[in-house]
Amino acid sequence: MAGEKILVVDDEEVIRELVYHCLVKEGFQVFTVGDAYSAIEFIRTKKADLIILDILLPELDGIEVCREIRKSTNVPIIFLTSKSDSSDVILGLGVGGDDYIVKPFIPGEMVARVKAQLRRCRLQNLTGGGPEIEKSLLKYPGLEIDLTGHSVYVNGSPVNLAPKEFEMLALLAKHPNQVFGNGQLLDLLWQSKDYTDNRTLLVHVSRLRKKIEKDPSNPEYILTVRGVGYKFNSFKD
Repeated sequence: MAGEKILVVDDEEVIRELVYHCLVKEGFQVFTVGDAYSAIEFIRTKKADLIILDILLPELDGIEVCREIRKSTNVPIIFLTSKSDSSDVILGLGVGGDDYIVKPFIPGEMVARVKAQLRRCRLQNLTGGGPEIEKSLLKYPGLEIDLTGHSVYVNGSPVNLAPKEFEMLALLAKHPNQVFGNGQLLDLLWQSKDYTDNRTLLVHVSRLRKKIEKDPSNPEYILTVRGVGYKFNSFKD
């Protein structure tokens, strides 16, 4: 994992410089801009493998920038926020952000989160095609998943999913019948290395099944592979 292009968007030069030097040391190609409109123009004319995006930008904030970017690409977005108020983070994840870092941050943690998002993106695209060309709408019997709009419909009715629930469903549904181990899911979705604690995973699977399955105790979409993990039903004989 080296050589990927990363765009850093922050109006504070000292932050841009810090992130730039930390990521260049890791072998990444890093580009920096200081405002929202430059970021949008960069995405329109060039390709980035990941974006680090400050929420508090002048004129147009990071939330709106994320919305604009999501119209054309599913490139991973990590938000930078200096606010202790979690509402910005929740909103950012809800409009398509993949992760967040609170300023001031530990450089090593920032680098680890970048690598985790790139690793997850690579895994999601194993079946061919990158975020730029993947299908934006997944359709299965009774279930539709809009990857760009972050919306889910069960039998034509919208279902409200929490960000991690949507992330889990999208990951599994993009790779039907592919088994994801418990530790693999914990690593990809929560960047957790504690593979012995599956409680968080169990809770999210249970909540997700209650929202999309006709009978959560006898699921049709998210199937358990005993002793291994989970897979999405391919609906093929």
